[in-house]
Amino acid sequence: MNPKHTSVSAFTVAGLTVRTKNSDEFNPTTARIARVWGQFFAGNLIEKIPSRLANSPVYGVYAAYESDANGLYDLTAGVSVSEGSADFTTVNIQAGDYLVFEARGAMPAAVIQAWGNVWAYFEQNPQIKRSYQTDFESYIGPNEVHVYIGMAGK
Repeated sequence: MNPKHTSVSAFTVAGLTVRTKNSDEFNPTTARIARVWGQFFAGNLIEKIPSRLANSPVYGVYAAYESDANGLYDLTAGVSVSEGSADFTTVNIQAGDYLVFEARGAMPAAVIQAWGNVWAYFEQNPQIKRSYQTDFESYIGPNEVHVYIGMAGK
């Protein structure tokens, strides 16, 4: 499946953040992402984050990349907000060009499938470069996710 190309305006997401790397996430004893999502949903933070924009989807934002897909990065589970708050981490989604990979099905299997598609796409298309500024997952509902991958400038 080929991704769609879209332009995204900058926006802000607030929520819970963890610093990790992909190699840690493949090991159940060092994985951190599932725990932060568990805290996010167990705490009903969708409703508790101040200044949440109406109808905001839930986002998983990847930012503060150390290098590339092999280095450390921050993952923030959150919602879009009009302004940050002291109680939650805020991250700014960079404006720019993104490739969008869609997946449908039960979570987390669908999002794992979407990321598999992302990695396969870039492996098969080495001429297309990621920006490694911000990437994000937008959860359209309980069974649909869109993964936005920031593209490097031309």
